[in-house]
Amino acid sequence: MREYQNILVNALVNLGDVVLSTSAIALLKRAYPKARITMLVKPAVRQAVQNNPVIDDVLIFEYKAKQNSFSKMLSMISELRARKFDLAISFDRKLRPALLTFLAGIPVRVGPERVFEDKPSRVTWLYTHTIPIRHSLENTLQAETYQEIVRGFTGLRDHAEPVFARIEERNYAKAKELLNRLPAADKKIALCIKGTFDLKTWPKEYFIQVVHELAQRYSASFFVVGTSGDREYADELIAGARIPILNFCGETDLVDLAAIFTYIDLFVTVDTGAAHIAATTGVPMVTMYGCTSPKRWHPINLRALVLSTEESCCPCTYRPNECPSAPQPRCLWEGKPEFVVELCEKLIS
Repeated sequence: MREYQNILVNALVNLGDVVLSTSAIALLKRAYPKARITMLVKPAVRQAVQNNPVIDDVLIFEYKAKQNSFSKMLSMISELRARKFDLAISFDRKLRPALLTFLAGIPVRVGPERVFEDKPSRVTWLYTHTIPIRHSLENTLQAETYQEIVRGFTGLRDHAEPVFARIEERNYAKAKELLNRLPAADKKIALCIKGTFDLKTWPKEYFIQVVHELAQRYSASFFVVGTSGDREYADELIAGARIPILNFCGETDLVDLAAIFTYIDLFVTVDTGAAHIAATTGVPMVTMYGCTSPKRWHPINLRALVLSTEESCCPCTYRPNECPSAPQPRCLWEGKPEFVVELCEKLIS
């Protein structure tokens, strides 16, 4: 097998995908243990891959179509040329990352024939090596799809799990500071209540019912995690609850969040990037799915349970107002709170 010394990994995707793709980078590290691996990511996911055991360097690329994007493309192409990568691997299907590596003159460029949807990628002409993905995307964990890209190129048949950034003492200190605000209780339970779009967001009233049921069964304190953009939504949920729930949205970075998960007893979450961060810590967790499928997006954690109604129309790409069962999509509203409470009890007890 040919050796490579300087590898670029294109992962201009969202947080959950980036976390899952680190499993494939772990395989890449096994195949080329002497190589320097640089990951190209969006600014929002930087903390997941900086100070990461399987990643040596991180390049940040923020590209927005109407914000001087052409000059940013040229600047990044110059940066990639200067770094003299000898191999680029893409975990994306979009034109932009493939075009960057092509125009940067990276001699070996690897990408999948498909990665997010069944129709073939339109950018394979920019690769020197196109990796066939023969399994069903919807019935295979996404981490396995990313790993198959690496296996298809390197010939390795190994498997690996996602690898998150190292948690440092300052992150543990921040986690303890926040958790010390909670009322005294035997159990600490975290909630992540808002997905990246509406068809991944479980109803507020269902979350409130789960909290009430768990509070009756256990001595537990509750808090919500998320981004600063989730804070107002969390306040609305908290206002409807009859017991205290603290709002930590926007008070942690991604690594602080991982540190919090190492101290708590249960995480109840929608399908979002935080679920995949949590999975890397091994925290007991329950994830509720709406329009997405746990067959593909199940957290990689032996202590993770999931709830999915598996509607015939799922997985889907509907906008909320296009959903056939709107305004109460069945994939969300049929996943009743009592089912989640039952799953939580299995993990807590």
